Amino acid sequence: MRPLRVLTLNIWNRQGPWDNRLRLLQKEIVALDPDIVGLQEVIHRPGRPEACQASQIADAWSRAGGPPEIHVGFGPAWTYESGDQFGNAILSRYPLRDGRTFDLPTRDSRCVVFARADTPFGPVPFFVTHLSWKFDEGNLREDQVLAIASYVNETVEPSDLPAVLVGDLNAAPDATEIRFLRGLHALDRKSIFFTDCFERAGEGPGFTFDPPNNPHAALTYEAPRRIDYVLVKGPDGRGRGMPLTAKVVFTEVVGHGAERHAPSDHYGVLAEIRME
Repeated sequence: MRPLRVLTLNIWNRQGPWDNRLRLLQKEIVALDPDIVGLQEVIHRPGRPEACQASQIADAWSRAGGPPEIHVGFGPAWTYESGDQFGNAILSRYPLRDGRTFDLPTRDSRCVVFARADTPFGPVPFFVTHLSWKFDEGNLREDQVLAIASYVNETVEPSDLPAVLVGDLNAAPDATEIRFLRGLHALDRKSIFFTDCFERAGEGPGFTFDPPNNPHAALTYEAPRRIDYVLVKGPDGRGRGMPLTAKVVFTEVVGHGAERHAPSDHYGVLAEIRME
């Protein structure tokens, strides 16, 4: 049996040329053939799945040769005046259950969405989040990762396989909030340990926000950074939760001049994780 293939991507909501970006997303998600996908900055329209970005991506993936049935979970961080919601989503080739959305401490509405995926290996607790984005909001991100650690500890059951946490964490690996998640720094006398899949099994700098090369990220004039992660609460004593491979994905740029576009303003991360 192949390892569990986990993918994360901030899809940049509907900004830029969404129809063109959706085609690029469809093309690569089929090629990557993931098992579980965490998406951030997802626009959701209650009661109208055809207008929901997670469902659009799931349908495009399925139509292009992906699984015939893709299970979708969504958790809202906030609601626009139009009624549309903004949040995080899970796409899975395996059934999802026990779905919940947890609010995070923040000034601008953030959340973590959870579901338990019933994989062939056993149940995998899966969390998707998107932390505060400003450079000077490290204190907020510290509060947010403390809350996430509490939610993970409350939600994971003894019969579960190692939990997976993915998302746009808006902080580089050496930031205190990421060091906390990696078990390298305590906050408020609390600690937790996740393995950073790219650190363990990836190569190179792993930049996922890359203004010099991504035309959508270029609008910010920021330096390239690694801020998107697949984290796993392992390996355990049997080796389950061991990252085997990790790579940066969704890096394709098409077009010319002002018409250049990429799948998103972020790149994604794909990791293969041993779960048996």
